[in-house]
Amino acid sequence: MRTDGDTWDIVSSVGLTALGVATFRAMESARPDALIQDPCARLFVEAADEPSFLETLDGPDIFEGVPFGRVMGLRSRFFDEFFLSAAAAGIRQAVIVAAGLDARTYRLDWPSGTSVFEIDQPKVLEFKRKVLAANDIAPRAQLREVAVDLRDDWPAALCTAGFDPDLPTAWSAEGLLPYLPGAAQDSLFERIDTLSAPGSRLSVEGFIGALDMKRFTEQTSQHLDRTPFGNLDVSELFYDDDRSDPTQWLTDRGWQVGAQRIADLATHYNCPLPEIPEEMVDMMNMAAYLTATK
Repeated sequence: MRTDGDTWDIVSSVGLTALGVATFRAMESARPDALIQDPCARLFVEAADEPSFLETLDGPDIFEGVPFGRVMGLRSRFFDEFFLSAAAAGIRQAVIVAAGLDARTYRLDWPSGTSVFEIDQPKVLEFKRKVLAANDIAPRAQLREVAVDLRDDWPAALCTAGFDPDLPTAWSAEGLLPYLPGAAQDSLFERIDTLSAPGSRLSVEGFIGALDMKRFTEQTSQHLDRTPFGNLDVSELFYDDDRSDPTQWLTDRGWQVGAQRIADLATHYNCPLPEIPEEMVDMMNMAAYLTATK
């Protein structure tokens, strides 16, 4: 269960979910019809040496037919293209909030002169750095690590690391919002808004409407019971208190916002999904991928 001021490494609490997402990215990358190529993901899973995730890499067929089997691939592709599109538009400053085991700084083709700031818990960033250095994998942009908890004064730490609030910035908050209390979510958006010069862009994964956490946990456990995620109760990690709707919050402050659902991404990337059980359709439709421009 989450507590105020709690911390984690890569095989505990929120950190373990980052490792799970890396496992999904590794499996997606190994597919003949892969939506992404992330050679770093498998290295993270192997280095963490968490048995159930290692077994999953060797037996990815357990996810065949699972409704969520390729959602992480779709999600990763969405955020990849967000950053590449921002770079193509001339934005040379990017911030990955709650970077986890995301390796975009190392695997995307960033234009020369781009700075990428990765914000996360110190132990998570240290693990990632050591694994990639041990495999001689270097960043493809100017990497600026910002080892700070999002509940602390991360804007100050970001600026100390060289962030320039007068430059347009590409921000991402991938797989983050449910791990924040409602007040912390509002604070996150307020800080991003304050630090964003005109022309900045933001990509966010969130939910439209109030998510029934008990029902969500029951349904995901039922469909993932044969996988390493079957024993992970995300209801102990997520917050389900009242919070602002991200689309409305950003729109009210002058951002132009577009939203896509999982089905929209699947169609856009020509990636047919398994049939979604009827009892899960409405929850899948609540997941939204937002792109906002200031």
